[in-house]
Amino acid sequence: MDEEIWYEEDTGALVRPYTVTRGRTRPSGRHAIDLMSRVTALEPGPDAPGVDHPRAALLGHVRRGPRPVVELAADADLPLTVVRVLLGDLAEQGLIRIDAPRRHPVHDDAADPELLREIVRRLREL
Repeated sequence: MDEEIWYEEDTGALVRPYTVTRGRTRPSGRHAIDLMSRVTALEPGPDAPGVDHPRAALLGHVRRGPRPVVELAADADLPLTVVRVLLGDLAEQGLIRIDAPRRHPVHDDAADPELLREIVRRLREL
């Protein structure tokens, strides 16, 4: 059989989130990880040495293209807290870059209409 079978859909998560993050609830203080922070993969290869399954799976999502943290959490079907910790670990290893959320230069204090349209579109996809 070529395909791995995961039963999480039927039984729920087989591994608790705190075990994936090794009990941590926050990423290291070196990285500010906001909901709309943009994450970009830096390491082009298919496998990153020394990266365990949860981090490698999240890195796979990041490699599909730069995306906000909140979108990665939805795609990975993981709690946001867990995703932040895992992204912090990947950033520490130099595999990803985390950029502050983009602000529109004209609308510094107002919500960017294009960003709001993108959020609505993504919510409708769910």
